[in-house]
Amino acid sequence: MSDKPVDNGGQQLHRTLGVMDLVFLNVAAIIGLRWLSTAAQMGPSSLILWVLAVLVFFIPSGLTVMELSSRDPGEGGVYLWSKKAFGEMHGFIVGWAYWINNVFYYPTLLLFIAGAVLYLGGDSWLGLVDSPLYNAAFSLTLVWALVAINIVGLERGKWVQNIGAISTMLVFIILIVTGIWAWAANGSQTEFTGQAMMPDWKSFSTLTFFATMTFAFAGLELAPAMGDEIKDPKRSIKRAMLLAGVIGVIIYMLGTSMLLVAVPAGQIDVVTGLPQALAAIGEAIALPGLALIAVFLVALSSTGGLNAWFTGVARVPYVIGIDRYLPKALGRTHPKWGTPHIALLSQGVMVTVLLLAAVAGSTVEEAYIILLDMCIVLYFIPFLYMFAALPVLRAKAHADDESVSRVPFGRIGPWLFGGLGFAATLLSVVLALIPPAGSENPGLFVLKVGGGCLAFIIAGLVFYVRNRNSPE
Repeated sequence: MSDKPVDNGGQQLHRTLGVMDLVFLNVAAIIGLRWLSTAAQMGPSSLILWVLAVLVFFIPSGLTVMELSSRDPGEGGVYLWSKKAFGEMHGFIVGWAYWINNVFYYPTLLLFIAGAVLYLGGDSWLGLVDSPLYNAAFSLTLVWALVAINIVGLERGKWVQNIGAISTMLVFIILIVTGIWAWAANGSQTEFTGQAMMPDWKSFSTLTFFATMTFAFAGLELAPAMGDEIKDPKRSIKRAMLLAGVIGVIIYMLGTSMLLVAVPAGQIDVVTGLPQALAAIGEAIALPGLALIAVFLVALSSTGGLNAWFTGVARVPYVIGIDRYLPKALGRTHPKWGTPHIALLSQGVMVTVLLLAAVAGSTVEEAYIILLDMCIVLYFIPFLYMFAALPVLRAKAHADDESVSRVPFGRIGPWLFGGLGFAATLLSVVLALIPPAGSENPGLFVLKVGGGCLAFIIAGLVFYVRNRNSPE
């Protein structure tokens, strides 16, 4: 396939992403090192939960994305597939939910990076952890730097996630090598017995952890959103997904194991578990600076992940803008750099507003927590559509195109893998709507989260109806 600029609705896009760029993009987008600490909270049974998450969500989502992206590798990804399977309105709902939930997600990752950087300066810097001025200044500087570099060109912007993915793998290598070293010297701090590894399926917390671990594997659908900017997308997406998928499973499984080797399960902090484990390993093998190195790499890793989502998700409102269901300005590309600069700038403005709201005061922060819960539901709506689209688009296919990467097991395959993925996703949505333990008003919580999601969908449909009925 030609690497020349793509004419997308009169707009020019440049094919700049090769297979290794997509591998790094997938690693940066999917693998969140913070999930290692979250999973380790369950102790050795988390390893069984990782395996189940791979079987019922990661593999079905990978196979689904492979087939759908090979059937239609164009710009827009999950928005494009849902539109073709269920019609224009449903496609819009998917694209809108996918975009909006990520806009709310960016500030949380920005604030996480801002906090991680403070550990590099020791106690003298940690006093700024609760400073609204510091958090706002750092986060806004970073997000607008990412906006600028991605407007200038994906050729340059892709290196942010490439470096982030390399940093992720370096942290993993450090954790494995030094963890095995410490294990040989002092033994494991956690017992990996058969009984300890068996999840307690009667416990509600087991289900919530499992839902979190399926969420950790989400992200394979991101790269196809940039289909018109990928060199030979049908082949490249498949090869990159296979390689990145293997890397992701290894990092999550072995990384969680090494955290449990270094620190007893009951003592692992959900936020700082990785630096905590590396600090413990560093003491055991006389490398006191190990945690500091890890923090620096985690900050780079998180920045790469942020950039991968920021640049990839911007392509969804860009395509919807071309379809005129959102303001058509979003569908413009920069005349010199061939990037969706209006969509990128719009995201930057929205993130700026949300960041300032998040650090403004306690009452706003409480409301922001509700918005984050809503994000989980909004994020998984596109997945429900994506898994449902697999058997629908298979049934609609009239020609036997040999270039399509079909899910296995013939006609039953789309229903099997689509059904598994749909069920795992639906479970995560239901669990997100359940009030947390100790909630003073569970009914109000459900109303706020569920009603808030519905309100955002309705707000999007207002754009859809107004622009659908307006003349071009």
